[in-house]
Amino acid sequence: MSVDNEVDEPGWEVDPDDEWGLAVLATVGRQLRLRREALGMRVSDFAVAIGYGEDLVYKIEGGKRIPRPEYLDKAEEVLRAGGLIAAMKEDVARVRYPKKVRALAKMEAQAVELQLYDPLNIHGLLQTPEYARTLLLMRRPAYTEDEVERYFAARLARKAIFNRDPGPELSFVLEEWTLRRPLGGKALLHRQLEHLLDTGRLRNVELQVMPMNREEHAGLAGGIEVLKFADGSAVGRSPAVANGRPVSEPRQLRILELRYGIIRAQALTPRESRAFIEQLLGDT
Repeated sequence: MSVDNEVDEPGWEVDPDDEWGLAVLATVGRQLRLRREALGMRVSDFAVAIGYGEDLVYKIEGGKRIPRPEYLDKAEEVLRAGGLIAAMKEDVARVRYPKKVRALAKMEAQAVELQLYDPLNIHGLLQTPEYARTLLLMRRPAYTEDEVERYFAARLARKAIFNRDPGPELSFVLEEWTLRRPLGGKALLHRQLEHLLDTGRLRNVELQVMPMNREEHAGLAGGIEVLKFADGSAVGRSPAVANGRPVSEPRQLRILELRYGIIRAQALTPRESRAFIEQLLGDT
């Protein structure tokens, strides 16, 4: 098998401050190396067998690169690991996601209620895969291809929140202008609006639109996220409070919930919002 097209395969970089991620990669790399050596296989032979460059094999075995799923699949087959390597894929998949995104996804997975307002974009949990990738590619300074793939994978993984049973109560407030701007083209926006209507039909989801013609707006200080948990605790985040750091102190949470409540009151009702999105869909 030729590896000419795979020699420069970079894998994913490791976040240097991600201690848990580094520990996972060190363990996975060590297991791959031990399994390869137990079969008496040299790095060069293993690289040819799986179709990747020797440099990448050394880096993965040394815990310096995050192996892609297809790399682990090929290693499982070539090393006849009996499911040992396949069992590591879930932890490796989590390492792919940036540390801060992984922490957010963990909290979202535990929350029983989420209140979410993004003044700049359609919220990430509501984006179609195509729309999400388009936004990542528009970022300036531009992300590298690996960064785009990592953030894209992380954003898709967060959508597992919609598959929970019982699902959390989800409340979103969307800005009208984010629904009108044809980022990526009108066809992409059309599919995104259809997705919003489909998501809004879920019994545990409420979508509200903030019209551009409102003369008062409580959300001018920035986005808001409030996550509530089964034990009665909560955590919130907003650029206007604690410089955007997550907060759980009651006084700060009260400010966020107050602002979010006013934003919801100023926005269209869920029924009105659905009719509004349907009208936009007909115009695209």
